Amino acid sequence: MSNQILIIEDDPSIGKLLRRALILEGYQVEMAADGYTGLEYFARDEPSLVILDLMLPGINGIEVCKRIRDDSNTPILMLTARDAVDDRVLGLDSGADDYVTKPFDIDELLARVRAQLRRTETLPQKQVLEFADLKLDTAARSVTRGQREVELTAREFDLLELFMRHPNQVLTRAQIYDEIWDYDFGGESNIIEVYVRYLRTKLEEDGEPRLIHTKRGAGYILREV
Repeated sequence: MSNQILIIEDDPSIGKLLRRALILEGYQVEMAADGYTGLEYFARDEPSLVILDLMLPGINGIEVCKRIRDDSNTPILMLTARDAVDDRVLGLDSGADDYVTKPFDIDELLARVRAQLRRTETLPQKQVLEFADLKLDTAARSVTRGQREVELTAREFDLLELFMRHPNQVLTRAQIYDEIWDYDFGGESNIIEVYVRYLRTKLEEDGEPRLIHTKRGAGYILREV
């Protein structure tokens, strides 16, 4: 895995700040000022991570995110000047793995970059996990339920893998934060609920029985009814 990061950001001052901070951390950095150029650079360079602004000229960050996610599990960290919950959820729904609201603290952003890169660099050796009719291949980064392929974002995949490595065991919110987000997520206390909802929607798309259950006041558990 290379340490190249692609920044897609049309604000020159923010782009300069990000580029300087990342270079000082030892990363190689490529810059794009619009969505189409960003997609071109992504296809050409296959970066380790993308920092993507939501509001871009020509093609917005949501569409760029969707196009990248169609072909790749490369981590995407979305930047947005918007702080409404609906906008953050829209970014996550489009395939982003994380987001930072402007104005942001550069040390926090760097911590989130490191967290995303650690997950991609420490993938386990090939192993297939199975529970009920779920099958998760950690090498191929693929998931099936019965005969149906389930398309997940990188963060959704990591969360499902955590559940499948601990079947029939209640996982507390603190455990999930530590394993999947591994940094202080501040006031975004509903992020686990958001991702559990994403997983349930995708895993139950064809009316299959629920496997991820809420244990009120305790956490979540992967079990058959």
